[in-house]
Amino acid sequence: MKRLFRQREHDVPALNTAALPDLIFTVLFFFMIVTHMRDVELKVRYQVPQGTELEKVTHKASVVYIYIGHPADQPDGDVRIQLNNRYAEVADIPAFIEEERNRMSAEDAERLTVSIKADKDTPVGLIADVKHALQAANALRINYSAVEK
Repeated sequence: MKRLFRQREHDVPALNTAALPDLIFTVLFFFMIVTHMRDVELKVRYQVPQGTELEKVTHKASVVYIYIGHPADQPDGDVRIQLNNRYAEVADIPAFIEEERNRMSAEDAERLTVSIKADKDTPVGLIADVKHALQAANALRINYSAVEK
């Protein structure tokens, strides 16, 4: 029996990679825009407490962080307060809040929120002292960082 149809060999065409560099740079540019780099080097260790009624922080540009915990280089050291990249005392908090307000835009300064990231074993008296210092600085929106229970 004679073949009526000839079978041709089909080659798969080569993949066109001409647009690949453009795509890679577009994705890289996107991640550079949306990624927020941490600008504070943590000097204290803290284990975040657990909670059940948690909410995400909106308007992160108007959030100021206060870290409270044991010094990272001294595991047995006393509990310390960290404001930006330096250790501080409770009395330094009002000046710190004023400095942060001046750095922000007027809209962000209006909705300034202080987020306290404290170790779960931090004495309540120290937290109360920090809250009184924040009250003196007229920073009345306070939240406490926690993880889902």
